[in-house]
Amino acid sequence: MDNYLFSVFPNENFIDLVMYQYGWEQCAPAHTFGPIAKDHYLFHYVISGTGVFSAKKRNGESPEYHIKSGEGFMLFPQQVCSYWADVELPWEYVWIEFDGLRVKESLRLSGLSPDHPVYHSHSKDLRQNMMDEMLYIVHHPDESPLHLLGHGFLFLDYLTRSMAPFQVGKSGKIQDFYIREALAFIEQNFQNDISVEDIAAQCGLNRSYFGTIFRQALRRTPQEFLIQYRMVKAAELLKMTKLSIQDIANAVGYANPLHFSRAFKKVYGTSPRSWRNENQIHQK
Repeated sequence: MDNYLFSVFPNENFIDLVMYQYGWEQCAPAHTFGPIAKDHYLFHYVISGTGVFSAKKRNGESPEYHIKSGEGFMLFPQQVCSYWADVELPWEYVWIEFDGLRVKESLRLSGLSPDHPVYHSHSKDLRQNMMDEMLYIVHHPDESPLHLLGHGFLFLDYLTRSMAPFQVGKSGKIQDFYIREALAFIEQNFQNDISVEDIAAQCGLNRSYFGTIFRQALRRTPQEFLIQYRMVKAAELLKMTKLSIQDIANAVGYANPLHFSRAFKKVYGTSPRSWRNENQIHQK
């Protein structure tokens, strides 16, 4: 029997939740990983065995956490971490590396943070459901991206609810209010000729301050996010409809189809026409 499974997610520039890689491993005694700093969130759930996880906190300290079966640990973006299996009872774990617009809020609700990276569940059933979703993703790498993302959302839901049953609510931080306001405005107006100044004005902020808090929250500029959001919507139209390139360009806020094609190629690495030829779902 294999003691290691690993797959890379076929990323299609999803926004709310993106999975990058996932896997399962029965570790060898004293197996060590790190030090490492990831670009995204990386969550491990320990199925059996035990080990040690070390994560550098904001104050510079790197405490060691002893993690056993039924627990887990989160590597946060740019956080230097190391972990190693026990010599006598090495751990078996499953992991998912992920990111996206909905992730930061979900993790806030769960209570996980760079200073509190250890997963403890209050519900055996929800914990089991979470593990089942993780293992399903690992064992079904050939399913479609949307199918896997569906199970990814279930994993995120079980992760959040298994730690924070009734804490779901809106953050009191004013910056989070502004980000939600900005995302709602983009979702409702991406097809129009809107600018970053328009989004900032909707929030009642100047462009400089708005750009700062947006980048802190989403790790990309408002302009980068707006372009990517439009291109994801364009890809949906290319895949699902027979609209012309010109019509699709207009539908996502581009009056000039050449400018649209350039933006699309920058995100997807190929022209809209070529992408459609490879991905379009043919209607009966």
